[in-house]
Amino acid sequence: MEEALSKVPPVTLAFWIVKIFATTLGETGGDALSMQLNLGYAVSTLIFLAFFIVTLIGQVASRHYHPVFYWAVVVATTTVGTTTSDYIDRTLGMGYVKSSAMLLALVIIILVIWRAITGHIVVDHVVARRDEIFYWVTILVSNTLGTALGDFTADTGLGFQGGALVFAALLAVVAVLHYTRKVPTPILFWAAYVLTRPLGATLGDTLTKPYAQGGLNLNRITSSIVIAILMVVLISVTSLRKRGIRKSVAEQT
Repeated sequence: MEEALSKVPPVTLAFWIVKIFATTLGETGGDALSMQLNLGYAVSTLIFLAFFIVTLIGQVASRHYHPVFYWAVVVATTTVGTTTSDYIDRTLGMGYVKSSAMLLALVIIILVIWRAITGHIVVDHVVARRDEIFYWVTILVSNTLGTALGDFTADTGLGFQGGALVFAALLAVVAVLHYTRKVPTPILFWAAYVLTRPLGATLGDTLTKPYAQGGLNLNRITSSIVIAILMVVLISVTSLRKRGIRKSVAEQT
């Protein structure tokens, strides 16, 4: 039976820790360009969109999971998601509630179409090109949704630390449901993927926002570099550094 290497890493605890690092980096990196370098949301979105396209081409062209390509795309989707969400919420004036509802509906629509076209929704054994396209489109929209949710909770009076606690608690609920095996794995995976984005966003804001806004007022560029280094170290010392595991192509069709 023909086998192929999966193009995404196995979903482990290390995966989720690195994912949180990546989403935090997306928040600090996005804000570094749009705010600290004063490029604005529209220009920053275009820059990160170009970065996303370049890294995605590398990921799609790869014949197996490659840590550099995969996590570069994840970071790219978080930075694009940060600036895109800010553009929708603030520049277009849609607001957090409307934008969150719109993006949530879009994530659900994408997953429904994915299931209707392929007959499945894969999370850690991506081999087929159609699955890979749906995978990354869902991630891009999910990260944009997560940014809006994080900003919404921060503005409701919870603050950045309060928002981080809320999303951490929701992730704990998802983890419990995973171990009870009462909810399909794809649903829990994408729920966790959405929730890790606002967790990373609120953590990033906690690090870099001014004291008056409840942050630690750390430099956005310096924070981004430190987080990126932590990501590289964690990937290097865990199973995430390994190539994609083998998966029967017949199981993907």
